[in-house]
Amino acid sequence: MRRVDIDAFVAAHQGAWWRLQQLTEAARKIRTMSPDELDEMVHLYQRCGANLAQARVEYADDSALVSRLTLLVGDAHGVLYGQRDTEVRRGVVQFATLTFPAAIYSLRRYIAVASLLTAVPWAALQVWLSISPTAFHVVAPDAASQQYINQDFADYYRNQPSRNFATQVFLNNIRVGFLAFAAGILLCVVTVALLVWNAANVGVAGGLFTHVGQWDKFWGLILPHGMLEISAVTVAGAAGLRIGWAVIDPGDRPRFNAVVDEARRAGSVLVGLVVAFLLAALVEGFVTGRPWSTWVRVGIGVFVFTLFWGWTIVYAVRAHREGRGDYTADAPL
Repeated sequence: MRRVDIDAFVAAHQGAWWRLQQLTEAARKIRTMSPDELDEMVHLYQRCGANLAQARVEYADDSALVSRLTLLVGDAHGVLYGQRDTEVRRGVVQFATLTFPAAIYSLRRYIAVASLLTAVPWAALQVWLSISPTAFHVVAPDAASQQYINQDFADYYRNQPSRNFATQVFLNNIRVGFLAFAAGILLCVVTVALLVWNAANVGVAGGLFTHVGQWDKFWGLILPHGMLEISAVTVAGAAGLRIGWAVIDPGDRPRFNAVVDEARRAGSVLVGLVVAFLLAALVEGFVTGRPWSTWVRVGIGVFVFTLFWGWTIVYAVRAHREGRGDYTADAPL
């Protein structure tokens, strides 16, 4: 009777086992599968996994059956997860070499506007405070300015453990970048205000240091992480401006459709900027506050900035030359 039960179990499921083995062998040979075949294989893998669990409990004395199913499920598992890993790697590579660079290229005019909104108030305030004693004393009375210049500004980068500080900075950068992006839908007003406000704060700090002749200290502390961090916030703002402009001038598209289209295109930019914010946070947490030579710290910042944006620009130009300068994927990854 025991043998009859096992034979009935095998007969009931033999076809599924054979089909799973067939799909597994085919996938090993051609290294890829159609979506329908992949769905079928996942279903059969789950079904055979249940068969294996049942066999281990009810037919444990039939070692040949248990070994056969173990091998079958193990082989299918390797192929399925290999397929998934391959798809993930392919998606990441496509995002890094096409989707993100092409999205940056398509934002080039908005990036130019966002850069002006950052550079002009920064430069104006830094120059004004550096040459005007009246402005200097209005912004920071003597005691406060001395404390800020001689201690507080530098202590900000040194008072916490590097790991905690880098995490805090990363999360804050994500928050600011997302706000600059999402607030664009409010007719660009909030995004413009955010870019100008951030730039003004940096300009004020730079002006205070320059006024007292410590410009080198300011640049030594702001450049290592600031080159990548500020440029990433600027690009996030540019993505927000694109969405806001779609609200203001949707063209021949319905306004809702225009906003959705531009948000999808610009959204992939925000995903890529997460990497920039992470790199900037690591530099700010582990490099900026270190008692190293200014040239070493700034050099590291220049390297990270050039690595990220150099890669992006090279592939953006390549995408444009290949006629894919406005390429966007439905899903960034």
